[in-house]
Amino acid sequence: MKIGIVSDTHDLLRPEVITALQGCETILHAGDISSPGVLDGLSQIAPVKAVRGNNEKDGTESLPPFLDFELAGLRVFMTHKKKDVPKDVNAFDLVICGHSHQYAEAWSGRTLLLNPGSCGPRRFHQSITLAILTTDGGHLTVERIDIPHTPKETAPKIDPGNVKAQIELVMKETQKGRGPIEIAQRSGLDPALTEQIARLYVTHPGVTADGIMTKMGL
Repeated sequence: MKIGIVSDTHDLLRPEVITALQGCETILHAGDISSPGVLDGLSQIAPVKAVRGNNEKDGTESLPPFLDFELAGLRVFMTHKKKDVPKDVNAFDLVICGHSHQYAEAWSGRTLLLNPGSCGPRRFHQSITLAILTTDGGHLTVERIDIPHTPKETAPKIDPGNVKAQIELVMKETQKGRGPIEIAQRSGLDPALTEQIARLYVTHPGVTADGIMTKMGL
């Protein structure tokens, strides 16, 4: 069985992703879909199972936070954030999460831990990726698929040399109790970037500006 695994599409279903998923018998989406249209497009290729991310709207916010199901003889657990994965994964053959926008695969005993990365809008220097899983008689093989970005996506929207100063500004303003929208408006920063920095700062107590840069892939 051929299974397509994607995450963090953020309201963008790239033609290259549609092409890469052709021939898949099932598609799994690990959240941050942001639009029912993405699920509709994927369902034209194969049946879709999806979980809720932290950036859902227009109906996708009603998706379940996690799924525990059987597929092709495999027991699968899927959620959006790695922190919501069960501490003991030995009962599962496959555990899927997203959120970080960074591809990762590792084995924990008999369990494959997989983050397909993001195949939605490109952020900074991060790759655009998804995964194709093939199972045959209980044997799993996984292939990372890299999607080329367009020329206008080549460079990040911000100056990497100045991003640390921007992160420090957002951290300082967040400490004052200001929200991402207000901070972006007051400081002239990109709203999406400001929201990402503020979220990382709030959800990782004690993190430094350098630590946030690392988590953002910079």
